[in-house]
This record gives sequence, structure tokens and C-alpha cells, in this order.
Amino acid sequence: MAINENTRNALREMGLNAYEIDAYIALLEVGQMTAMEVSQEAKVPYSKMYEVLNSLKDKGWIKSSESRPFKYYPVPPLEATRSTKLRLEDKYLIWENTVTQTLQPLYEKRELVERPDMLILRGQQAVLGKIEEVLKIATKEIVIAAPEFAKPVIAMAEPLLENGLKNTVSVKLMAAGKKEDWLFIKKYTGLNELRIRDHMFGGGIIADGKEAMLFLGEDKPTLVIWSNHVGLVGFAREYFQFLWDSSAPA
Repeated sequence: MAINENTRNALREMGLNAYEIDAYIALLEVGQMTAMEVSQEAKVPYSKMYEVLNSLKDKGWIKSSESRPFKYYPVPPLEATRSTKLRLEDKYLIWENTVTQTLQPLYEKRELVERPDMLILRGQQAVLGKIEEVLKIATKEIVIAAPEFAKPVIAMAEPLLENGLKNTVSVKLMAAGKKEDWLFIKKYTGLNELRIRDHMFGGGIIADGKEAMLFLGEDKPTLVIWSNHVGLVGFAREYFQFLWDSSAPA
């Protein structure tokens, strides 16, 4: 069975080599076969066959019978691609943690001199990207003051709160408006406390008392200021605490 080059390239990018692709396609076309039969059908050298088949099994693309002579059969492509996606996501998380734990401290040390005190972020992607960066760096505390106009941004950032924080980080969320409008956030397992108040003129996210992202206003909910200026972040944290103390637990 011939497959187009786009499909073959996709299989390569998912981690299959040329022999593995040919063997998998042969099994899809013919069905259950022995190693010798796969070798003949796929035109893969028999000396390489068990290496190829074991690799396909490890990667979740084929299975085999439990008794000799072993016969091999393909996993459905939809199931195999989903399995590959999960495997690659797990690998990516390991890569990300390894790289950031080793290299992020070097970057932050350099930034003590080079990073600006303040940035203006425009647009949803820029804001969410910076939120993800801030959350990943945090080690102790995230406090969030969410005015009503910022609810869409907080809703989009919820997966980052769920998956992007270290276990040592506590999260406090103070939201403006009706309690029922914010119940969606209560399913977040890492939330330590949620408080509600009637009104809030501005808001933001503060990480470890060192970085702050400030929502500028209702007219431009995705226009945000980021800063690590000691004075500005300190003021924002104190103002958050003032509002927090006068807000009702949800």
C-alpha cells in the first residue's frame, strides 16, 4: 500500500524510522503476520526485523500474540497517534523541567542587570505567554486580583494555574462581581482561598512579591503592564492585601 509523502513525513516526525514505517504499513495492509512475513512483505532485512518490531511495540504502534510463533498486528492509527501524543507530551515536560531548572537561574542572574523594570503587553497571546512565564518561575505565592472585565483572561489562564505551578506555591484569588460568576475557578485544585468583593477598579497577578502583571482597564482587558520594580510590586502587594482583608470569603 503506497502512502503519500506528507503521511510518511508525519510518521517520521512522530518518531518512526523508514523501516518502522514500512513494517507498520505492511501490517495495516495484510493484517497479522510473523516477523518473517513482515520482513518479506515490507522488504525490511530480516536481520533488522525484531529490532524494528520491538521498537514499534514500545512506541505503541503494534502488538503481538503472547505465544510462539509470535504474530504481530497493527494498533489502529487513531489509537497509535494518540498514544504517541501522550508519550511526546510526557517527554516534553521532562525536557522542559530539565532545561528550565538548569538554565532559568542563569537567565535570571543575567536579567538582574539587563531585564527592564517594566513592559507593556498587548494582545491575548502576549498576556497569556507572560502569565505562563510568571507562574512557572513562582516558588511561594501567587495572588490574583480579578476585576469583572478580566474574567475571560483568568478563565483562559486556568489551565496554566492547574498545570504550570510548583507544588510549593499557594494561590489566593480575589474576584469582583457575583459569586456565582466565579464558581468555575473553584474546581481548580491548587486554589488555597477565593474571596469576592462588589467592585474592583483594577487588578493583576503578583508572584512571590517580586513580579506584578497589572490589568489596565475595562476598555483594554488584554493591555497589561508587567513589572519587577521593587517599589511598584511592593505597592501592588500591599494594596492587594488591603482589598483582601475587606473581601468576603467565597
